[in-house]
Amino acid sequence: MIKSELILRIAEQNPHLYARDVEVVNTILDTITAALERGDRVELRGCGAFSVKHRQARQGCNPRSGAAVSVEAKTAPVFRSGKEMRLRLQGETGGVAARAPHREPRQAASPASPEG
Repeated sequence: MIKSELILRIAEQNPHLYARDVEVVNTILDTITAALERGDRVELRGCGAFSVKHRQARQGCNPRSGAAVSVEAKTAPVFRSGKEMRLRLQGETGGVAARAPHREPRQAASPASPEG
């Protein structure tokens, strides 16, 4: 799906909005991009998190000729999907809370108690 298809789909699902109102998608994406440019992390609960990864300069290898090649340092955007998205993509249904039972926190062993 491309951005224009996303805008059309949102407009179809929300007939009370005009298509120009749904163009807020552009603003959202521009805001995420600006935050990444500043080096910030952007987290969308239930979806995932965008962050920036810095890769240092290194020596690479040209796969065709085998010659050593200098690869410059670069910065790349990274997206890590959230738990809810991963579970939905695996075909599991229900909310995250329904799938993840509540567990009590572990009690730290006291130094005087025997281990084992």
